[in-house]
Amino acid sequence: MMASLFSIFDPSSSVFSLPLNWISTFLGLLFLPFMYWVSPSRWVMMWLKFTKVLYGEFKVILGMKNLGLNVLFVSLLTLIVFNNSLGLLPYVFTSSSHLVMTLSLAFPLWLSFMVFGWVNHTQEMFAHLVPQSTPGVLMPFMVLIESISNIIRPGTLAVRLAANMIAGHLLLSLLGGMGSSMPLSMLWVLIILQVLLLMLESAVAVIQSYVFAILSTLYASEVN
Repeated sequence: MMASLFSIFDPSSSVFSLPLNWISTFLGLLFLPFMYWVSPSRWVMMWLKFTKVLYGEFKVILGMKNLGLNVLFVSLLTLIVFNNSLGLLPYVFTSSSHLVMTLSLAFPLWLSFMVFGWVNHTQEMFAHLVPQSTPGVLMPFMVLIESISNIIRPGTLAVRLAANMIAGHLLLSLLGGMGSSMPLSMLWVLIILQVLLLMLESAVAVIQSYVFAILSTLYASEVN
């Protein structure tokens, strides 16, 4: 039962013997109409306003000197939102539910921040290991705790995103599997629950993308 339940997250299916469904990360770009890019529509304007607000928020955190990082994190959020939302479609592989992808996003960002901080701001990075007003007896323990906290950051970013996407898809799969054992008179209850859960998962897809991007932005601001 557990193997069949988690098989929905397998990177290869019975139709394709090769793990070609990782291409679903960029699948939506093939189906977007050409006029979406040329003629501004209501959805395009809404998305532009959304990204403009995000850009302004990231600019406040990172400062005016890091405009390139602002664009990077807006693009990162767009990529994660795109993959999370695409995974809600039937028979579409959810790449953001795998640690392979989430770690591939989180670890290089964290490593680049750490290398930049320790090379260019060595004293400040050492100062971050010991909070202000820390008693001298507790300083060695605080250095150990802060070091472990910094090391596990990419893991927590990756696991948070993947776990939230897995949990929602498992609930949808479990509810969908109950339909065959329910009487016809109760199917409407299951349909309503599925619709409500799908709406919740749509909100989670956006929220978790924002959480991933904003935490990455905060980690970047610590080394500037």
